[in-house]
Amino acid sequence: MVRWAWRRWQGAWRRWSLWTLLVALVAAMLVTVVWLAGRYEASVVQSQLERDTADAVADLRTALARNLQNIQALQGLAPGGSQWQVQAGALLREHRELVGIEWRDRALNVHAQAQSPFFSTRGERGNSDGAHSDTALACANAGRLSGAAYSSSYFQPQGAGLGVEMMELCLPLSTAGRASGYLVVTYSLQNMLTELVGHNLTRRQEVSFTEADGTRLAMVGAARRGTRMFTAQQLLDLPGNTLVLRLDGWHAAPSLFPNVLTALVTAMSIALVTVVAMLVRDNRRRLSAERELGDALAFRKAMEDSLVTGLRARDLQGRITYVNPAFCEMVGFSPAELLGQSSQAPYWPPELAEEYWHRQAVRLAGTAPPREGFDSVFMRKDGTRFPVLIIEAPLINAVGQHTGWMSAFIDISEQRRVEELSRASQERLQATARLATVGEMASLLSHELNQPLAAISSYATGTLNLLEVGPGSDSAALQAVLQDARTAMQRIAHQAERAGRVIKSVHDFVRRRDQAREAVPAQELLGDVLPLVHLQARKLGVRVQVALEPGLQPVLCDRIMVEQVLLNLTRNAMQAMDDPAIAVRVLDIRVRRAGSNAHSGWLEFSVADCGSGITDDTARQLFTPFFTTRPEGMGLGLSLCRTVVEQHGGFLGYGPHTPRGTVFTFTLPFARPAPETH
Repeated sequence: MVRWAWRRWQGAWRRWSLWTLLVALVAAMLVTVVWLAGRYEASVVQSQLERDTADAVADLRTALARNLQNIQALQGLAPGGSQWQVQAGALLREHRELVGIEWRDRALNVHAQAQSPFFSTRGERGNSDGAHSDTALACANAGRLSGAAYSSSYFQPQGAGLGVEMMELCLPLSTAGRASGYLVVTYSLQNMLTELVGHNLTRRQEVSFTEADGTRLAMVGAARRGTRMFTAQQLLDLPGNTLVLRLDGWHAAPSLFPNVLTALVTAMSIALVTVVAMLVRDNRRRLSAERELGDALAFRKAMEDSLVTGLRARDLQGRITYVNPAFCEMVGFSPAELLGQSSQAPYWPPELAEEYWHRQAVRLAGTAPPREGFDSVFMRKDGTRFPVLIIEAPLINAVGQHTGWMSAFIDISEQRRVEELSRASQERLQATARLATVGEMASLLSHELNQPLAAISSYATGTLNLLEVGPGSDSAALQAVLQDARTAMQRIAHQAERAGRVIKSVHDFVRRRDQAREAVPAQELLGDVLPLVHLQARKLGVRVQVALEPGLQPVLCDRIMVEQVLLNLTRNAMQAMDDPAIAVRVLDIRVRRAGSNAHSGWLEFSVADCGSGITDDTARQLFTPFFTTRPEGMGLGLSLCRTVVEQHGGFLGYGPHTPRGTVFTFTLPFARPAPETH
């Protein structure tokens, strides 16, 4: 009896333990399912909120770009005029996010303004005279970028302790290529959220602009509903300013089933299958992600190994953290010899190490490198030097933090060699063209030199006749003869000097020398070629007019090459007027200032004729090498002229000349003044 009771108690204990374990397992599975469901629902809500934030930022960028196009239309109107006021008022009525539009001069003084009818007053900012730091900084950025720039936001009081956050857009204006003022447009951050962000977002979430520390600048949207808050942020990066757009949404606590008893019954049948399915799915996703990550790493490795461009990464302390095989092959050092180097890289030439160290210190201080890159010189392990082109960009990690610098290196030794060969070939073509030009001028030189030589001969014969004075002549007669002889000798010297100038002009033009750019006044460039120009002008009956704008700066150029450009253009202009039907033949040479800015200045040379102009067929081939309309021409003149001007960074063009003829213009850069030494 006791044994039977003991066995029955053991059976009941086993059954109770089994049911307890089963209930615990079901409860655990239910809790797990509910937790997973809540987590999944939260991730879906967060993902949707982040997508809404990205869409809102995209809407803001599109609206601001559209507003900028509408604002740019005001540039063509007279500032302060009635049409300007009408257009500005219409723009403010159509776009409520705009508070006001001002036209300011270069000193940021207000000359014309328009206010939004939906905004009462600008308060203390209403009489802004350009001294406000935000406006001045935005306009300085706009002038430097030659485009629109935004200011930082600022608080605009409205009375009774209220106010709004404002932001200004500055757009530079230019007249005839020179800065003439600015268009300053004021935005209300509150109205930007109200007008430019989708209304479906503001009905569901709370949308706001915040600072980096989370301080809210402006806010619109629905009131708080629910027990759990979700937040998403994204940068609105504008030229000169960066705003943070924040979306806050509230959601009720996630629920899997409306009835706990139903959940228990259902969980017993599907819990294990669901958990296994989720584990299998997650495992497949993990394996797929690992395979994709491995493929991506292998692809990147293969791509980096196949590059001929050297790559190098440095951290914020300047230590080398990565080099690719192309860079190692370029400098001759192994990765082990390069990784970790910071103070002085082994591929720096010793004589340039101090300069490179200073450049690295400037870069590590946060100064952004030029986008187009810069040239430098590296040293291989065997000591040979070679030129490289360096292009650098900041390294940004997955969370948006600046962690270092990535540099790309291109060996430009072959490019330099090709450029040198091209330069030598171009120089030979220039010399050939000069010789051809002098060959065409030979007959003109003989005619020009005959005049002073004939005068010298006449004066010399007259002097000999004067010196044949008889022995009985008195002293007064001798003095008169000596005075006449002195005058004749002076005229002989003058004519000889004239002939020498003609020959020297041709000699200086023909002789070949190394290209050397120097600061040359425009007067000297014209003075060197005018004697040769006058040779042909006198033969063809052409009147030469020269006009120079006063106070011109010298230009930085190769004197001989630019003189050849001037001579070719003037000769072409005079030959275009060599027609019996043209009675008035005027060659007009002008020099004036061209469009310039704070970084570069330009001088414009123009050569105009009164010929018959250029036909459409000729214009299509005008600058083609070896194309010519003259039987005796070589067809190299205009092609070489354009090459010379473009090598100086300028532009050579042509157009019709009023009332008839053609005008050729080209530009040359100003010579920068030498820096002062202290």
